[in-house]
Amino acid sequence: METGPLILNFVLLIFSFVAMHVVSERYFIESLDFISRRLRLSSDMAGSTLMAAGSSAPELAVALFSVLMAGNHEAIGVGTIVGSALFNILVITGFVMYLKSGAKLMWQPILRDIIFYIIAIILLGITFLNDDVSLWGAVLLIGTYVVYVIVVYFWKRVFPYHDTEDEPEKTKIPVRDFHPAVASRLKRFEAYLLRFPFVIFMLSIALISLLSWLLVHSAVHISQTLGVPELLIGITIVAVGTSVPDLISSVIVARQGRPGMAINNAIGSNTFDILVGLGLPFLIYSVIREDKINLRAEDLVMSISILLGTSLLLLLYFFLSKWRTSLPVGILLLLMYIVYLAYVICTASC
Repeated sequence: METGPLILNFVLLIFSFVAMHVVSERYFIESLDFISRRLRLSSDMAGSTLMAAGSSAPELAVALFSVLMAGNHEAIGVGTIVGSALFNILVITGFVMYLKSGAKLMWQPILRDIIFYIIAIILLGITFLNDDVSLWGAVLLIGTYVVYVIVVYFWKRVFPYHDTEDEPEKTKIPVRDFHPAVASRLKRFEAYLLRFPFVIFMLSIALISLLSWLLVHSAVHISQTLGVPELLIGITIVAVGTSVPDLISSVIVARQGRPGMAINNAIGSNTFDILVGLGLPFLIYSVIREDKINLRAEDLVMSISILLGTSLLLLLYFFLSKWRTSLPVGILLLLMYIVYLAYVICTASC
């Protein structure tokens, strides 16, 4: 095994994670926030559409490039989406419950998102049932997300509620950590850039796409060098790398007294990841190449089963606990993720 290229690809992988996080948090989501205000979207609509797209942009871009790249590397994209969904539902929700045990949650938005998340998981399983993904399977995923957006629009009118949690502070990488002269120039540069949000939006997409291409290439080379299945690389390294920034933001939001928002964002982001993060790449692939995507569904049976089982158990727990967080449940979710990672790694290496 050549260690030089392997180390280089790991460095490029880590660089892609960090750079993608900076671009997404500081520019892409900021521009989306401005656009949502310009369009006068409600907080629910903005959070479930534009903000979900912003937080899930890295996973979506990775899935797109993995599916469209020559050489049949779609397993990395599928693994990233499924692995990220597992990380969000187990680790992010677990940490929030651990940090804010006994907190009362608003049941209306969480109930809505859990129901659609369960539907998304079931559709994912049905889509992979025959080991391939057709045009109609992709259309079904995208169409379900359109229905979800419509439901979000009317949900608050049917089940009215008032958001009692305070607005959290923006979580940006502080420029004060740089040299004062550099920090001053960065602030002026950012202030100038944010005067043109639509330009920043397009540039951010271009940068995220470029970094995703670099990330997928690095992951493919790591997989080939180590002799590890690409699906495993996607479920573990790539999924965790693209999801850790969301974990950090959710922990900060929870500590600021908004555990409901953190949990809701984790579940809502998962819904976007599955329905759009997989549906859109599959749709584009089917239209451009006029062919089906061949996948080994048996490799995803356990992951999809855990997603579905955890979601159903969470829904049952929230009903029984009258929508309160729990320290023991949080610890259980974190332990489940550790056991899951140990199992998939052992299965691949043994």
